[in-house]
Amino acid sequence: MNRVFLLIVGLTASNVFMTIAWYGHLKHFKGRPWLIAALVSWLIAFFEYLIQVPSNRVGHEVLNVGQLKIIQEVITLSVFVPFALFYLGEPIRLNYLWAGFCLLGAVYFIFRA
Repeated sequence: MNRVFLLIVGLTASNVFMTIAWYGHLKHFKGRPWLIAALVSWLIAFFEYLIQVPSNRVGHEVLNVGQLKIIQEVITLSVFVPFALFYLGEPIRLNYLWAGFCLLGAVYFIFRA
């Protein structure tokens, strides 16, 4: 199977776990001590790392580290925005669009020949 495809699928899956670990406690653990939220987040992040580390290893076989990082950031925003809007109930912000355009510029510059 194509290595870049495996990278994108793996990083997308790991980003779902990461986003839940980093921001899910804002909805579900508001009244709990921060230490409980941190421990639950670390448990979730463990599964994120089980997917993210092998995905980056596969991706590094065909891409350089800069390209890996930019792909990661694009995926992060692509996962985070729907999570913030639909799960956390945040209002849509024009800044999400501008951030997306900035990332498109980053993709262009990191992948140009």
